[in-house]
Amino acid sequence: MKITKKAIQGPMAEYLKHFEAHRDALVETIRQLVEMESPSDNKAAVDKLGQWLGARFEKLGGKVTFHGQKKFGDHLQADFPAKTGVPKAKPILLLGHFDTVYELGALAKMPCKLESGRLYGPGVFDMKSGIAFMLHAIEALQTLQGGLPRSVRVLLVTDEEVGSDSSRAITERLAKQSSAVFVLEPSAGPKGALKTARKGVGEYTVRVTGQASHAGLDPFKGQSAIVELAHQITRISELNKQEFGEPKRGLTLNVGIIRGGTRTNVIAAEASADVDVRVERLSDAAKIDRKMRALKPVNRKCKLEITGGLNRPPMERSAGADALFAKAERLALEIGWKLKETAVGGGSDGNFTAALGIPTLDGLGAVGDGAHASHEHVLIEALPRRAALIAGLLAEG
Repeated sequence: MKITKKAIQGPMAEYLKHFEAHRDALVETIRQLVEMESPSDNKAAVDKLGQWLGARFEKLGGKVTFHGQKKFGDHLQADFPAKTGVPKAKPILLLGHFDTVYELGALAKMPCKLESGRLYGPGVFDMKSGIAFMLHAIEALQTLQGGLPRSVRVLLVTDEEVGSDSSRAITERLAKQSSAVFVLEPSAGPKGALKTARKGVGEYTVRVTGQASHAGLDPFKGQSAIVELAHQITRISELNKQEFGEPKRGLTLNVGIIRGGTRTNVIAAEASADVDVRVERLSDAAKIDRKMRALKPVNRKCKLEITGGLNRPPMERSAGADALFAKAERLALEIGWKLKETAVGGGSDGNFTAALGIPTLDGLGAVGDGAHASHEHVLIEALPRRAALIAGLLAEG
């Protein structure tokens, strides 16, 4: 990375120098986070990590609040005041999650290890490295600036990987109290692009009720729910081509899970399919919903039930996101880094905050690959400048 003489002057150069000197400490924090496994469905494990994180934030001077949950881990909020003399203003919200998709014991198969300039492990990329950035960026500003240039609020939820049902209201309430939201989910691609737009995500379930009969003795007295479901799956797949077939529109439907039947010698009385839906624009969600609910059975002796809908609104590109990216781009250039932006198909909790009209910048986490996969990793070389960018954004507000 070529850095000009002009680029290495100023606060960003100071932040980068700090994180390069403390890179090992940053890596160690990430390792500690990864080695405390936190599957979304294991409340005890998630709460154990939450208590560890709470202690770390408290040590930095944060006021920690846990939002108790019965099913999922308790959501963690940490509030940091601005240093003395700074005019009162709405806080910046640092948003993320500490639940992962990996079952307890995944470390035995994919241990946290440093190899060829990469740190591997379950959840290292999505998104425990992002949490480490939060901790170390706040600490760096306290050290280098004598305190935070403006108030900062951290919200780490425990159910993002399974839909954010228990945390969405908290996220939206705190976002409304904030001037901007920085989401420390993983960056995009090998260059570490930030995310200024995300697709909205929905899920439908198509349930078919038929009539059972013996497949050998009375094969034609039954009404196969499986056969009917097959017709519906074909119709849904055709919607991609006929109704939403323009790739540039970014509307897609995918039948991902099917269930049905009890035995091979029984005409199936029940069958169902789960359908994933992605939209780039909120206005398109209504169109998909109408098409899904307009499905009718081919076999009139079967009954069809459609449930579900959009659960994450799209993060549509906005003037607020543009302004935040322009600021991040300028800060990155100060250390010789040409930052990129992109739109992605996956959703995050940033979808909720952006839909409220709160300026939201996503993908501020680590550079790496393999989210939710056995080769999940982050690039060690990129960690200092990513942390420096977070510090710079917090310093400027």
